[in-house]
Amino acid sequence: MKIAIGCDHGGVKLKNKIRQYLLGKNIEVQDFGAFSETSVDYPEYCIKVSKAVLAKECELGILCCGTGIGMSIAANKFNGIRAAVVSDTFSARATKEHNNTNILCLGERVIGEGLAIDIVDTWINAEFLGGRHSNRLAMVENIERGEV
Repeated sequence: MKIAIGCDHGGVKLKNKIRQYLLGKNIEVQDFGAFSETSVDYPEYCIKVSKAVLAKECELGILCCGTGIGMSIAANKFNGIRAAVVSDTFSARATKEHNNTNILCLGERVIGEGLAIDIVDTWINAEFLGGRHSNRLAMVENIERGEV
């Protein structure tokens, strides 16, 4: 598995912790930055991670910022990206099982590092359930194509 990660200045510390955790689990990581806490514009990093996921260069993506909200909004502008801000393990599992998310957004100022690692672990190990959720996902894809 290869995971793309990225952040703005508000998520650097959390991104680095997650990167180290994933590498420790022998998961390949492509780190798109940011690499310092100097103020940057979050869409720049969101674009890089989203494009890597859409191009199938990476199976999944993780984006960190202060709250995770801006990253989620920007990532969801890409057709084919299903990004969610998650702050608990229940939602981490549900967002993969029910919504087949391919990008996880986390807020460094919202959750601690320990919880973030638990969320990441839960999310990457969860699997899309299909069934009735596939029908719902198809409806969302119709929205993306402007067919509603």
